[in-house]
Amino acid sequence: MMRTRPLKVALLGCGVVGSEVARIMTTHADDLAQRIGAPVELAGVAVRRPSKVRDGIDPSLVTTDATALVKRGDIDVVVEVIGGIEPARTLITTAFAHGASVVSANKALLAQDGAALHAAADEHGKDLYYEAAVAGAIPLIRPLRESLAGDKINRVMGIVNGTTNFILDKMDSTGAGYQEALDEATALGYAEADPTADVEAFDAAAKAAILAGIAFHTRVHLDDVYREGMTEVTAADFASAKNMGCTIKLLAICERAADGGSVTARVHPAMIPLTHPLASVRGAYNAVFVESDAAGQLMFYGPGAGGAPTASAVLGDLVAVCRNRLSGATGPGESSYAALPVSPMGDVVTRYHISLDVADKPGVLAQVATVFAEHGVSIDTVRQQGKDGEASLVVVTHRASDASLSGTVEALRKLDTVRGVASIMRVEGE
Repeated sequence: MMRTRPLKVALLGCGVVGSEVARIMTTHADDLAQRIGAPVELAGVAVRRPSKVRDGIDPSLVTTDATALVKRGDIDVVVEVIGGIEPARTLITTAFAHGASVVSANKALLAQDGAALHAAADEHGKDLYYEAAVAGAIPLIRPLRESLAGDKINRVMGIVNGTTNFILDKMDSTGAGYQEALDEATALGYAEADPTADVEAFDAAAKAAILAGIAFHTRVHLDDVYREGMTEVTAADFASAKNMGCTIKLLAICERAADGGSVTARVHPAMIPLTHPLASVRGAYNAVFVESDAAGQLMFYGPGAGGAPTASAVLGDLVAVCRNRLSGATGPGESSYAALPVSPMGDVVTRYHISLDVADKPGVLAQVATVFAEHGVSIDTVRQQGKDGEASLVVVTHRASDASLSGTVEALRKLDTVRGVASIMRVEGE
């Protein structure tokens, strides 16, 4: 039997995502009620500019006093899509204290203060759901928290930022330089006027922290994630990648150490073989590759941003939280029992592609090979091209630690025959 008294929802933020949440709540009201077991009612919308016309939203619901809205006491669920750290953090904890569960899309806040927010939710017996915080419409958080709860996840690797994937895809498919591809992404609305959060990988790093924490039952803070942007990737890097049968993606990689005693989380550009499923992810799409003991290899793919796709994830959480509200239960909270240490980037082992500018004369290759051997880095392949006394030397290593590779590069810079290190890129997915 359906309950007639509606569950009341407060919406914090009514921008691209928030307006889509409100629209879907209105247009799909009957279906949502049937799926939940009770009607859902938009009880208030907190915004910064109340004078702006918002189609489909009753102006009487609009307020600039978000604090008063979450303190009302009759709100069942608060949907937070304003982003940033404050006032979002205070509003969420205030909502818990006044009896509401929370659905959030705030990746930056969850990566920085997820443990405290989960503790506040537990203290007041409320839900904190955040499917929309990572990879937009792609169901990912819930499968990791629930569907794979009985499995052991060893690695999560993926493309979690659509802007950077669009830029790199354009560079790969058209031969464009970074700035040219960025300009096109901006013109099409894929990149913000200030793209720093995307191209310097702050956005992807926040998502990596969330994914690692869930996958490995360990608290992983944003500061634990190694971050390297993709602004230095060049057309020459793509040419080298193609010579290896690879392309270049900005990857978020979270993995458990071989001995199971620690984890790492990192975001950086990497060459990836064209045979790997992530290599075929084009445009502004996202995809995440999960490797676990029992399930094996799984891939989640779809639109990673945008108003409607992100709102889809928000509404999925809203339905789940409302169902919990009706039954008097709460869903899964934070699982950090493993408490594994997060290893520094220096301990990470992977393959490397190093491009050197060297003098074109006898003995150079032998000198370079000696430096690699002295630092315990094994060479897989070498390719050298020379002209007019100058040459380029491309070295691809076997697996080596980041620390040993860093020492190798430092020593190479000291050789008289090495004019410079043109690029260094990790090779993943093999």
